[in-house]
Amino acid sequence: MPSAPDPHTVGRHLLGPHVVGQRVVVRHVVRGETGPTGGPALNDVLGTCVSWSGGVVVIESERGRVEVAVADIVSGKPVPPRPSVRHRDSPRSVELHTHVLWPDLVAEPLGEWVLRCAPAYDGRLRRRASSTLAMGDPGMPLAEAADTVRRWHREHDREPMVMAVLGSEVESGLLALDWRDLGNGSAHCQVAGVARALRSCDAVSAGRAAPVPRLEEEPDRLVVHLGDGAATGRATLDGDWVVLDSLDVDPGQRRQGLATHVLAELLDWAASRGALTAVLQVETDNPGAARLYERLGFVTHHTYRYLVAPAGTS
Repeated sequence: MPSAPDPHTVGRHLLGPHVVGQRVVVRHVVRGETGPTGGPALNDVLGTCVSWSGGVVVIESERGRVEVAVADIVSGKPVPPRPSVRHRDSPRSVELHTHVLWPDLVAEPLGEWVLRCAPAYDGRLRRRASSTLAMGDPGMPLAEAADTVRRWHREHDREPMVMAVLGSEVESGLLALDWRDLGNGSAHCQVAGVARALRSCDAVSAGRAAPVPRLEEEPDRLVVHLGDGAATGRATLDGDWVVLDSLDVDPGQRRQGLATHVLAELLDWAASRGALTAVLQVETDNPGAARLYERLGFVTHHTYRYLVAPAGTS
C-alpha cells in the first residue's frame, strides 16, 4: 500500500474558497495508486473551480468534472483565464462584428479600412459609428488614405476621425502625419467564451437576490432592464458572436452585483441561440468595469483610440 503524502508538501498552495469561478491548476495525490518512484501517484488538473465546500474542490476540466479532496492537494494556484479561440482573430475582424449595433450605418471599404458614418442614436453621435476603422491595409500609401478619410468624412458632415489600434503601425504613421489623439474615448475591446463567462457570472452572483428582469426581445437582440432604471444592458447577435453594449448601473445602486446579473441574463440568452464568443468595449478610464469583466473571464483583445485630422486641413 502506498505511503501517505509528504506532510511537508501537501497543503502548500494558493487555493481556497476565493477561487470559485476562476481557472486553476491543481496537483493532487491519487489515492490507491503508486507513482514511478514508489510513492503516491500525483495528477494535475486544469480547469474552472466550480465549488469548494465540505473538504472537496470541484473542477470543471476539458475531460469533465473532477472532485479532489482538499487534504490531497499538493500544490495549486489560479491561472489566467484561457481566452476564446477567437482571441486569435485580428482586431479588424473583431471590430467588424460590432457593426450590427448600428442598423443605419453607412460603411464603404477603403482597402481593408472601413469608412463609417451613422445617424445620431439616442440623440448623440457614436464615435465608433462615425469614425473610419483604420485597421489593416488601406490599399494605398498612408498619406493618400488619410486624405481620402478627410474628404469622405467632410462630405458626410462629420469630423474626420479614425479608430486605430494603440501601438499599431497605422497609428504611428498617422501621428507622423500630424493626426492627433482625440483625448477621450480610448477603450479596451474585450472578448470571452460565452459558456465560460456565464459560469463565472453564476458563481459570482450565487446567493445574491436581484430584481425580476424586464426583457425587450427581438430576433437577434435582447435588452435587459433590472428594477426601475437600476441597471440595463443589451446583447446583439452576429453569427456565433454576441456583442454586448449599453451596460449601465445607476450610480446609487452600484456594488450590489446588478451588472453581473444583467450580464448573466444577456449571456444566457445568447448561449441559447448558439453564440460562442462575447465581445464588449470598456473605456480605459473605467478601471472598475474592466476589473469586473476580467473577473468574469473577459480578456483584452486589443486597445484602440481615436485620432482626428490636423487642424486646418481640407
